[in-house]
Parts: sequence; C-alpha cells; structure tokens
Amino acid sequence: MKEFMDEHFLLETDTAQWLYHEHAEKMPIIDYHCHLNPEYIAHNRQFDNLGQIWLEGDHYKWRAMRANGIDERFCTGKGTSDWEKFEKWAETVPYTMRNPLYHWTHLELQRAFGVHTLLKPGSAREIYEECTAKLRTPEYSARGLMKKFNVEVVCTTDDPVDSLEYHQSLRNEGFEIKVLPAWRPDKVMAVEDPVKYRAYVEKLSEVSEISISTYANLVEALQKRHDFFSSLGCKLSDHGIEEFYAADYSQTEIDTIFRKVLGGKILCSDEVLKFKSAVLFDLALMDWAAGWTQQFHYGALRDNNNRLLTSLGPDTGFDSIGDFTVAKSMSKFLNQLDLKNQLAKTILYNLNPRDNELVATMIGNYQDGSVAGKIQFGSGWWFLDQEAGITSQINSLSLMGLLSRFVGMLTDSRSFLSYPRHEYFRRVVCNLIGNDVEKGKLPSSELEFLGKMVEAISYQNAADYFQF
Repeated sequence: MKEFMDEHFLLETDTAQWLYHEHAEKMPIIDYHCHLNPEYIAHNRQFDNLGQIWLEGDHYKWRAMRANGIDERFCTGKGTSDWEKFEKWAETVPYTMRNPLYHWTHLELQRAFGVHTLLKPGSAREIYEECTAKLRTPEYSARGLMKKFNVEVVCTTDDPVDSLEYHQSLRNEGFEIKVLPAWRPDKVMAVEDPVKYRAYVEKLSEVSEISISTYANLVEALQKRHDFFSSLGCKLSDHGIEEFYAADYSQTEIDTIFRKVLGGKILCSDEVLKFKSAVLFDLALMDWAAGWTQQFHYGALRDNNNRLLTSLGPDTGFDSIGDFTVAKSMSKFLNQLDLKNQLAKTILYNLNPRDNELVATMIGNYQDGSVAGKIQFGSGWWFLDQEAGITSQINSLSLMGLLSRFVGMLTDSRSFLSYPRHEYFRRVVCNLIGNDVEKGKLPSSELEFLGKMVEAISYQNAADYFQF
C-alpha cells in the first residue's frame, strides 16, 4: 500500500517519476490568469492566520462546507472568527475525500508549511497554530509566498475602469516578480440592466476623460484604457462569457441600441446579442493591434441561487456548468477576425467537458503557421481543474492537436497558497507521458525530448508565447 501523498504522488511509473523530479519540478511558475488582489502584493500583506488566508473569498471551500451541512455564518459570516470558520473547514475536510479539495488542502499544507499531518477535527488546533505562527513571519507574506513557490510572472484580472495604481507602484518599485494587469471587460457588455450599465459607462467616461454618448465614443474610451493597460505591461485580455457572440449587425443598429440602453430602456434578447457581438469583435481588434493574447472562458451558468445571490452577492459559490451550444458562433467569431487577418493569439477554455473535442478540433481551424500553437485549448478550468478533468483535456488536445505546444497551467485563484495546483497539473502531465513510455506507446529512446517537452508545457511554452 502506497503512502498518502508521498514524493511520487500521482506518478505511477519510474518514467513518470523521472520526468517530474528531473524536469517539471524545477521549472518556475508563470501564472498568466489569476484573481489575486494586486493591493495585497503592493502592500505585501501579512495574513493574520490560516483561516484568513485559506477561507477568505474561497467559494470552492464554501461550497463543500455548505454541502457538509455547515451554516453560512461559518462560510461568509462577518461576525464569525477566523478560527471558528477554520474549525468548521477542518470538520469538513475528511468528507472531501475524492474531491480535489482534499488533495489541494494537503498539498498546500505540505508545500507551504511543511505540515504532513492530515487535517481533521483532532488536528485542527495544532495545525492552525503552527501555520498561523509561520504566516506572521516575513517569509510568509504575500510576496514571500510568491517567492517561495518560484513564481516568475502573475497576471491579475482587472476591469477597464481600474486605476492599476498597485501595478504602477510595483513597477516603479522594481519588484522582481512581474505583476501585470489583464484586461477583463465583461461589464462593457453587461447591458441587461440599463441602470447599472449607465453607471458603468459614466465611470468609464470619467477615467478615460472621454464623454460617452455614442457607440463610437464607447470604443474610443475603451481604446484609451486599452492603451493604458498596455503601458503597464498588459499582454492579455480575458472574457468570462456564457457563449460566443457572433450575430450579424449593422453599425446603425448598434448606435441605436447603445442610445436605447443609455436612455434606461430594457433591450430585447436580439438587441442584447447584437450589442455583445459588436463589442466583443471590436475588443478583439484592439487585442490584435496591440499584439495581445485574448482568452475566452465560456460555459459557466452563474448565480443560480437568487435568494443567496441577493444576500451574499456574486462569486460566492452558486455557479455551475452550463450547456450552451457554441460551435457555430465560436467558429463564426474566429472566422470573422481571420478573414480580416486580425485574429490575435487566442486561448479557449470550456467549462462543460462535453466540449473538449469540440475545442480541440476548433483550434486547428485557425492555426496559421505564424506562431507555434497560436490558437490554444486552455487547461481544465474551474470544475475541470482536477485529475480527471486535466487528464481529459490533455487527452483531447493530444489526440487532435499538439500537446507539445500547450502553454500549460494557471491557478485561476484568489489565494496566495494555490500555487501547488501547478505541481498537481505537472504531476498529471508527467504521469500520462511516463505511462505511455512504459507501455511502449512512446519511444524510450526519446526521453531527452520528452523531458524538454515536459519543461516546455510546465513553463517554457508560456514564456515563449506571451513574451512577458
């Protein structure tokens, strides 16, 4: 019987172990999509305790705790202490066996704190006190943790109206880890609520110093902010969309729709679709002109629980996989850009695993030889960020594209303790390739190439692709 989570965790063969320990393990981390708060990095936040750094904003853990019968006050409650929340998380952990949270929890304890004790009610206090003591030392500050995990670059997620003051501060300071903004313009397309949308446009007008009364003004303001993001090292956009928007429209129609929503009128579904299609296309042209990479995270059905959305707000753990039909609209969107020879480097992330082969074949339609892996099938995202989901994504990409050109993993996390997810991913990759060698599916004579391939997927492909 193997020991739980030993040095060969997830590595089933000698070749897999060699690939990981001799190649993947040593590579730095480029975390090109995350939700870290740049203010915490700029101010080098020192976390008060393990409960705070682990449970603050972590909707993955909140979902598990709710499923375990834990009252909401121990998840998001403002009047509950960090220890009380942590105690309830420790109570939940044994029930997460076979959920990736069980592996992530213990990987983080081992890699960040050197704690190999299993977290459960009986060990909760000891682990909490040991880790909390370490978190109060400089090595465990926000920056200290990034250095500890050999992080080279992180890209945060930032709205076009954000000031980027903390990115500017870090840039001026010369912090050795690159902390770059990434452009997340979802609110620019959120026209379903005219009141909120008008307020957003007014904020965009304020920060861009452009009066916005027409759609052309909107595009001008966005371009100015896009240029500002570029000046601070931004090289990626990211879109959280339900599906791809590629409806036919005329400029006259878009002008009319924009005036209508600014006037406070509710749009019909066709108008919403046409407007989103126009904005998404114009934003894609900006990305191409700037030499950015555009990312599309699609397929999430968000905020399903209206009662708790009202009381807790968005991003609190009430989202699920959606079943949107996307192939035609995705292809139409990409094709429209390609016809103009203005299709930027693109990464597609699906949330429904049924779309794995769809995306794996779609990316092949728009590779043009200009850049290796110009169109990428993004790593397993959100609910698919676990062993089975990662394996499925890798297998689909391998069979229908080039795994060797894959830009690899990202944390998509708000936590400074989430970097072991890169290790988790690398171990899965090494296990799949190593097992193929052991089974005679890949040549053992090419181990040197396979080792370099693992290093490329872990780090080098992303470094070459993004050119940070």
